[in-house]
Amino acid sequence: MFADFDAIQIGDVRTLVKTITPEDVRRFVDLTGDDNPLHVDQNYARTTPFKDIVVHGMLGASFLSTVIGTKLPGPGALWVSQNMEFHRPVRLGDELTIGCTVLKKHPRDRLLELDTVITNQLGDQVLTGRAKVKVLTSSAPANPSVPVERPKVAIVTGGTGGIGSAVVRRLAADGHAVVVHYRSRRAQAEALVAELRDASWQALAVQGDLALPASSAAVVEAATRAFGGVSVLVNNAAPAIAPKPLEALDWRDFQQHLDVQVRGAFEMTRACLPHMTAVRHGRIVNITSQVVQASPSLNWTTYAVGKSALSTLSRYMAAELGPLGVTVNCVAPGMTDTPLIGDIPEKMQMIVARQTPLRRLSTPDDVAKAVAYLVSADAGFVTGHTLAVNGGSTMS
Repeated sequence: MFADFDAIQIGDVRTLVKTITPEDVRRFVDLTGDDNPLHVDQNYARTTPFKDIVVHGMLGASFLSTVIGTKLPGPGALWVSQNMEFHRPVRLGDELTIGCTVLKKHPRDRLLELDTVITNQLGDQVLTGRAKVKVLTSSAPANPSVPVERPKVAIVTGGTGGIGSAVVRRLAADGHAVVVHYRSRRAQAEALVAELRDASWQALAVQGDLALPASSAAVVEAATRAFGGVSVLVNNAAPAIAPKPLEALDWRDFQQHLDVQVRGAFEMTRACLPHMTAVRHGRIVNITSQVVQASPSLNWTTYAVGKSALSTLSRYMAAELGPLGVTVNCVAPGMTDTPLIGDIPEKMQMIVARQTPLRRLSTPDDVAKAVAYLVSADAGFVTGHTLAVNGGSTMS
């Protein structure tokens, strides 16, 4: 049984008490070959300033290995470094208390930093130091444990749009209680929720302006009150594209996309994380776009900058949240048949479709199916990935 890294907490302490005997010294000499007379010859030791046998310093220090290997962190521990200072000699018959305390945890590397101290029966410090210990993982099947209840609850931001509503319907059909986030389309959100409830699915509409950081916490709080937690977050909300040439742009145009697409996704993620990490299970899917990889679309600069920043944020979140049981992925649609492309001339839409290997535009259902896969158990080992849903318009 390997140590449970997640159960180890900063401040945890484990100790071992050991009385040093002549037999311990003899076995240490047999093992190491260190027969320095200071350690084994009482007549010689009397001629030194110590006036009596001094036990090998490393004999006492070796019991740190006992604590690390059997108590903290225990089985599966790999002692990777140690610094130490010896403060007082150890004598035969001394009762040593060997202790290790967790100072820091590094989840990504499964590494612990430990304070290591040995004291004698008088309470005097014999040795102090600091260790680094890696907690290994085992490929052997773990003992069965009591399953942790994981609420099947999904929040979809921008849930009333073409892609958002398709994702909401798909996740509800897959058994999720769904929170339909909206900013201003209250009627559409309530109609969608009514549709889902008529189909005997659980759904809730929640308003919030994701450009305002406090809105994210309010959305998650509403989901928790209604359904008991959050296990899936789909960050889909984005302002309208509003194409403009560079000379007509103001920084506020960029800020609007950054506030909603990037900060909104960040604040929503941060609000959901306590629910996900408590059960070591979470799925975050960020809706980006083909514009991140494809040739630039003229006048779509602000939209593309927001999507590109969201894509980068997603990869870094995936790296940091993976050890906590949370996956983070992106779905990058190509031109999708939604109201968002209503201002693009029909001729241009037809050209894009003809240039796509699958000879059509993507549909909201295409995107929803990709999201459904990434939040499913089948994608449990997929994170930091961008799933392109564009019919082959870009390939990698």
